[in-house]
Amino acid sequence: MQNTSLWRGLLGVDKTTIIEAVAYAEDQDIVVVDVRPAKRFTPRCGVCERRAVFYDPGEGPRRWRGLDLGTVPVYLQSQAPRVDCRVHEVTVAQVPWARHSARHTYHFEQQAAWLATKTSKTTVTQLMRIGWRTVGSMVSRVWAGGQAQHDRFDGLVRIGIDEISYKKGHKYLMIVVDHDTKNLVWAGVGRSTATLEEFFDALGEDRSAQITHVLADGTPFIAKVVAQRCPNAIRMADPFHVVKWATDALNDVRRQSWNEARQLAGAEPKRPRGRPAADAPPAPQSQRAKGLKGARFALLKNPEDLTQNQTHKLAWIVKADPRLYRAYLLKEGLRAVFKLPVDAAGEALDGWISWAKRCRIREFVKLQRTIVKHQDQTLAAIEHRLSNGLIESTNTKIGLMTQMAFGFKSADALIALAMLSLGAHRPVLPGRPLTHGNDRSAWFSLC
Repeated sequence: MQNTSLWRGLLGVDKTTIIEAVAYAEDQDIVVVDVRPAKRFTPRCGVCERRAVFYDPGEGPRRWRGLDLGTVPVYLQSQAPRVDCRVHEVTVAQVPWARHSARHTYHFEQQAAWLATKTSKTTVTQLMRIGWRTVGSMVSRVWAGGQAQHDRFDGLVRIGIDEISYKKGHKYLMIVVDHDTKNLVWAGVGRSTATLEEFFDALGEDRSAQITHVLADGTPFIAKVVAQRCPNAIRMADPFHVVKWATDALNDVRRQSWNEARQLAGAEPKRPRGRPAADAPPAPQSQRAKGLKGARFALLKNPEDLTQNQTHKLAWIVKADPRLYRAYLLKEGLRAVFKLPVDAAGEALDGWISWAKRCRIREFVKLQRTIVKHQDQTLAAIEHRLSNGLIESTNTKIGLMTQMAFGFKSADALIALAMLSLGAHRPVLPGRPLTHGNDRSAWFSLC
């Protein structure tokens, strides 16, 4: 193997890059490699990559950081001539080893992007010896490069829509997932009509008309936008959120029972200090309040997941607070509806609505009105067996990314990282052969 071929492999460049000299700067403890584009590398605009006319030799040599050789940093050094682009006017010419406005090579950014999707902020910054803001910029450039080469909306017909809080101060992202490929296909800042309109604008009118199923929670603005932009789609109410409504209603009833028991306990005669006498009368409301305070998980968990103590707690509630236990049965009854075939589920849901109307529990009377509004969408979700469990899992993973990064200054950087980690095309380490698990990521091998 010739030295030139060896150095091309070490630097991660191809034959469009001519290596002129390699020097070790002992005073700086770095390796500097003088490079230039090959003559057959046509002058192009660095921004749009269209052919452009040579303008001037630029302002002198520039350096791009490459992957380290062992523990020694490597820099590629070259002149940075400028070209006159018809669209972007005078700008720096494209180079074959790095993106426009980047100070690092393709392989360096590819490795940093891969690490950002797998590890914590501290790991990336220490291993690559760069700042976290630099990582965010790299992730954005890598994602933008891949987005320009691949159609992430190809074959999109069944989608799920939801929002996630990514930062304090009511900062939200709206995300869209593909229920067929299980991938994240889009994310935008905010949770409003305008945000969702951005997605459908990016999707286009023709492809929006091809959407067959849309699964979302009961947020009114989502239903309105979907009805306008996807007139042929079957709109479905997410079973996850419907059951969550019942869980929230049950928790409100539990909290009311606890507060009532506390107030009644306050009216009971106070006992004298010290250990109560053996024949002292019991304080039933105090005991009831204490029992209800620790009943939350026994009521909210699925019956099959209850511990032995929680099972005993639930049996105590049957005797101590029949109203609260009736609310628990309503919650479980609604959850059971989603396990039935669609024919039986329709009849069961009608029965549940009738039961909730007569239950004399204000929270569930209100809940049944909401479910009546979404009854058709709820039955559609049961018929097509779609659940937003996928999108809730995606939300959890995005939240974990935010924690690992100790927050993001820029929502765009978080969106780019989420798309790289959860989208269809994910980065691989430079120079690694593609395997069955990551063959969708071939487009990241850009140099």
